[in-house]
Parts: sequence; structure tokens; C-alpha cells
Amino acid sequence: MTSEPMDDEPQADAEAFEDGWLPIREVARLTGVNAVTLRAWERRYGLIVPHRTPKGHRLYSTAHVDRVLTILTWLNRGVSVSQVKQLIDNEQAPPPSVESDWDRLRQNLLEAITALAERRLDDTLNQAMSLYPPRTLCEQLLMPLLASLEQRWQGQFGAQLERVFFYSWLRSKFGARLYHNNRQVSGAPLLLINHSDVPMEPHLWLTAWLLSSADCPVEVFDWPLPPGELPLACEYLKPRAVLLYSSKSLNLAQLPRLLNNIDCPTLIIGPTVRIHSAELSVSVSEVPGLTLAEDPLTAQTTLQSLGLI
Repeated sequence: MTSEPMDDEPQADAEAFEDGWLPIREVARLTGVNAVTLRAWERRYGLIVPHRTPKGHRLYSTAHVDRVLTILTWLNRGVSVSQVKQLIDNEQAPPPSVESDWDRLRQNLLEAITALAERRLDDTLNQAMSLYPPRTLCEQLLMPLLASLEQRWQGQFGAQLERVFFYSWLRSKFGARLYHNNRQVSGAPLLLINHSDVPMEPHLWLTAWLLSSADCPVEVFDWPLPPGELPLACEYLKPRAVLLYSSKSLNLAQLPRLLNNIDCPTLIIGPTVRIHSAELSVSVSEVPGLTLAEDPLTAQTTLQSLGLI
């Protein structure tokens, strides 16, 4: 079997680039939809049909970029990727009710979790990862799934068993993704620290994966660091930013000491931002370079606005 040519060869079809055509890597950067997903949309559903050069490289126009953004709009409404092409091509208005692909996927994941069926869980998420960009997956599938699981686990026998099974799998899954992505990119990393003293924080790992998907190295320390050792970590790693994640209350009296001698931007992420809303709002004005983000999606948006990813 002949493999497809690499779409992002640096010297491929330079004249076409000069004429305004975009390589797949640039479309991925502009839209947040990675190259694997763009190819899957093309092969499986004909959603995007790029121009092909004599060498076989995919090239995209600004109209293609607009179409990708339109596709994302439909996906975020809960429309199945298999239904989007017909809706766009026929210029249909949004139907009054659409059977949500996200509801079906969440139910499939939930059933796999309750059965402790790791392979089924893995296969279901792998399939979703190939069809949907990371931010859409977090917003429409994984964060709602975690919220429904927390409700399910309230006072239920076997809840801790399901929680440990799922959180262990989630950390392994996204830890492997981070390891692979870190091997492909270079530059100063984001240093993400679990500052809540709670093991296997799922939203911490969602944050790590989401930021890593932006082609940014991410180092995760899944345990708090003493105040005196955080500057040491920064000295060695030279991170572009330090991210402190916590789902619990913080010792705010230690915060200035913890962030002392940190000469890069700092973000506090997680439910702790809501817990200490008033106090942290004051801290932001008093601690240089400090920013707040309540969840993985806000963290990604904030880092993008700061030019850090």
C-alpha cells in the first residue's frame, strides 16, 4: 500500500502557498481542528475537499477555513458529524430538535465505565478523538460526562470503584497523549501542578491534554510542591507559565510566598477560583502576572489571549 504524502513538508508547493493556499498545519492552527481530524472528515464524509497538488499535498483556501468553522458550529449544537454535510450543502436552518450525537457518546462512555470495560471505553473515546477537535470534545462530551458522573456517584454503592477505575484510565490515557505530544514539540513548557492534594484530578488532565493539543509542551506535576521548591522547578524547567490547579480551598495566606521568585505568568485554575472568588480577585491586582481560570476551556482561552499558546 502506498502511503499518503506528508501534508506539512516545508518546501512542498511553495508557489501555491505564495498564491494564498494554506497547508493543513495552518488550517489546524487557525481552526483548532487537528490534521488527523481534517483528514478523517475528508475521507469518511467528504466534509472538506482540499485542493491537491501534483505531489499530492493538501492545500486549503480561506473558504475551506470558513467551512471548517461552520462545521464546528453544527457540532457544538450536538449534530452528528455524519449529518453535517447535508445540512451545510442544502443550507438548511437548524432543525427544531436534533438527536444529539453527544448524548449517545456520553451514554456509551457511561455504560463502559459502569461495566469497568476498559477496552470499550478506550475504543469509544478513540473514535470520538478522530472525528472531533479537542476543545469540542472537552466542552460537549468530557466535561458534561464528568458532571453527570459526579451526580451518579452521590451515595451510590460501588461509586468509589467506578471513580478509581475511570480516573486511573483517564490519567493514563491523557498522560500517554502528553508524553507523545511532548516528544514532537520543543520550546518552553507549561508547568501544570496539582495543588489540591487530591490524586487523579480529572479536570487537571483535561486541561493538560487540551493545552498540549495546541502543540505546546506540558509538564504535569501531579502533587503539590512546597513554596520553596516551586522556584527551583522553574529554574530547571524555565516554563512559559505556571498553572496551579485545585478543586479544593487554598491556603491563600501562603500564596504570595508560593509565587515569590516566579518570573513567568501564573494561572490559578479550577473550582478553587469560585471558592475564593472575592479573595483571588484581590490577589490578581496585587500579584504581578497572576490570572484566574475556572475550567480547562477558560484556561486555554486565557493562555491564547496572553500569547502563551
